[in-house]
Amino acid sequence: MDEFMKAAIEEAKKGLAEGGIPIGSVLVIDGKIVGRGHNQRVQQGSAILHAEMAALEDAGRLTAKEYQRAVIYSTLSPCDMCSGAILLYKIPKVVIGENVTFKGPEDYVRSRGVEVEVLNDPECIHMMETFIAENPELWNEDIGE
Repeated sequence: MDEFMKAAIEEAKKGLAEGGIPIGSVLVIDGKIVGRGHNQRVQQGSAILHAEMAALEDAGRLTAKEYQRAVIYSTLSPCDMCSGAILLYKIPKVVIGENVTFKGPEDYVRSRGVEVEVLNDPECIHMMETFIAENPELWNEDIGE
């Protein structure tokens, strides 16, 4: 596993330690992490702070050319909202830790020209399976169920 997915996993663990949902993300441009984030819906009482949104927010305002050189890493398959942000900013590649416990609109994102790489990392899968089993109501709230 590369250093960037490891950083996303560390973000997910940080979110879990804060009492939140263990999903982490990093935004990478030219081989450097420019934004980090983890799901903060619980911690911040936020409707939109999924991990990918938090990583984009942490990166701050970037130019279109910077986004077009970026790769976003997420421990979990991005949902419709986060996939929309990836498409909006024309981020050309997303690396997904796992899509076993939840699969966002990956086929649609691919159809829009984004390279989607799914690792199905055992640590990412275990982290989410454990969380979902222990917190089904919170999980269903997060995914809009």
